[in-house]
Amino acid sequence: MAERNHEYEDYFHRLKPALMSKAEEFAVLGYEDISIEDLWRFLTEKTWRKPKEGVRVHELVSDVLSLKAGDFMNFATVEAYRSQGDPFEGLGNDDLQQLLKTDED
Repeated sequence: MAERNHEYEDYFHRLKPALMSKAEEFAVLGYEDISIEDLWRFLTEKTWRKPKEGVRVHELVSDVLSLKAGDFMNFATVEAYRSQGDPFEGLGNDDLQQLLKTDED
């Protein structure tokens, strides 16, 4: 698992059954490749971006169980685009001009 440093990190093992249940639910919906680590990353980076002081376990379990596949997939799609970097990196000015050239030029 990737390095974790979120304020709710200590709750990971307590939330593991809820995370497993949600991963199984997503698998039934056709998203077999989503792991509990993927779900945890979504929760810590999106849902719990601003941790609440004095949060209770049942609140976190509720967040896990109410997670929607569409919300997760939107997050995953954006992250995939971000990880690709700049598609024009390494192209020189002439290359870019050639890409932007129209038939009318």
